[in-house]
Amino acid sequence: MGGDLSEYRRRRVVGRTPEPVPPAGAPLRRGGDDTFVIQEHHASRLHWDVRLERGGVLVSWAVPKGLPVEPGTVRLAVRTEDHPLEYASFEGVIPAGEYGAGRMSIWDRGRYETVAWGEREVEVVLHGSRVEGGFVFFRRAASGGGGDGRDWMVRRRHDAARPGWVPLPVSVEPMVATVSAVLPEPAAEFAFEFRWGGVRAVARVEGGRVRLVASGADVTGVYPELRGLGAALGSTQVLLDGVVVALAGGRPDAGVLRRRSGVGGARARRLAAVFPVTYLVFDVVHVDGESLVGVPYARRREVLEGLGVAGPCWATPRAYPGAGAAVLAASREQGLAGVVAKRLDSPYRPGVRSSEWVEVVAG
Repeated sequence: MGGDLSEYRRRRVVGRTPEPVPPAGAPLRRGGDDTFVIQEHHASRLHWDVRLERGGVLVSWAVPKGLPVEPGTVRLAVRTEDHPLEYASFEGVIPAGEYGAGRMSIWDRGRYETVAWGEREVEVVLHGSRVEGGFVFFRRAASGGGGDGRDWMVRRRHDAARPGWVPLPVSVEPMVATVSAVLPEPAAEFAFEFRWGGVRAVARVEGGRVRLVASGADVTGVYPELRGLGAALGSTQVLLDGVVVALAGGRPDAGVLRRRSGVGGARARRLAAVFPVTYLVFDVVHVDGESLVGVPYARRREVLEGLGVAGPCWATPRAYPGAGAAVLAASREQGLAGVVAKRLDSPYRPGVRSSEWVEVVAG
């Protein structure tokens, strides 16, 4: 396995792709057979290309959901053509119409140790800046002896767990605010957010895919325009809390949102094209193996803002520490539902109605 660039050259035309294409007949470069690179590839579908230097080429797999994070987890890894060693430093945009069209960027790179290397199984230990640990690539058995040898799987070894790693939950029951007629005091101990109404929803993002849950039901198919949030967050494993709204002139339109409720399939896609929704994210509960439920709200907001959740159908609305009166006045002026005040030191309490969050209606 490895050492042949003929298929790589066959799929590419020099001058039409920015990718390196060594001329036919050129000798293969040789290294130490210990370099790896993982490239995030926004092609027709987001995936991660894992490449291991071996025999003068980069032996490659396309991993649709990225390398598994939790020990023992198995994911699909499609064996692709060998790539030249020069590809280890390639980043750029492959033009539309060319093989693998889309944006390619280096997600991680480093050194690796070979534990075992065979035609049906490869076991390595990766030492990168983002990935550290052992992985086993193995060819998937084909029923009836068929298959083209491209379907492999990758498993994370049990010795690869990061200390303190917490698995990403399937979902979480949202924390709920108490209702009050007046703003809480002292204002300096709270951050104030606009209250948007809409459908409260928790988004679980893993391997570039998103699953949206509202009131215990999977509503991912109801709002197909929000699937792009997964690709936008890439390899980040995260659990987000927010609200789905239909905005008209910057204000929530409850009537439009009702039209979108309970609709799936082709009809949901048609409605999304005419009446798109926006997912407004205001909290983060879990990120990359770390539970944030016990972390103060102020710190969770810092983490959330660092994620850069901003796109065509998703956004992170601002929070305003200490500015309760001004936010409530602005809410009334703009015809919004009110404000939600959140103590800066409040943890996230799943499924609990807490006085640490206070909802004030803009009446």
